[in-house]
Amino acid sequence: MKLDGFGLFVNDMATMVRFYRDLLGFEIKESEDTVNVYLIKDGTLFMLYGRNNFESMTSRKYEYIKGLNGHFEIALYVDTFEEVDNCFAEVVSKGATPVLEPTTEPWGQRTCYIADPEGNLIEIGSFNKPFQR
Repeated sequence: MKLDGFGLFVNDMATMVRFYRDLLGFEIKESEDTVNVYLIKDGTLFMLYGRNNFESMTSRKYEYIKGLNGHFEIALYVDTFEEVDNCFAEVVSKGATPVLEPTTEPWGQRTCYIADPEGNLIEIGSFNKPFQR
């Protein structure tokens, strides 16, 4: 098996589409009233699934944590420490929930955290050099 991508089960699709498209710059072609969003971000498949639709498809009810949650993070990389600071300030000014102000960690990474409208954590970080796999 190969990793194909990852998805978020969302409660309010329109709000989440606007957040990922307008604040974080994800290219989303589907409308805000869609059932599922499929997009590629830097070679990774990223999906937004409506919770109600997924529950209907699987004939099950699921529990969802409300507010900030620490189950996982989405990590975004920028090339410089300055970009970490600038991105954090920009997305917070546009409505993202600040979680951790930009900080340089002992291992040399400058990082910060925000949360999307449904409480999922998003890291914006850099090792002050272009990304390398």
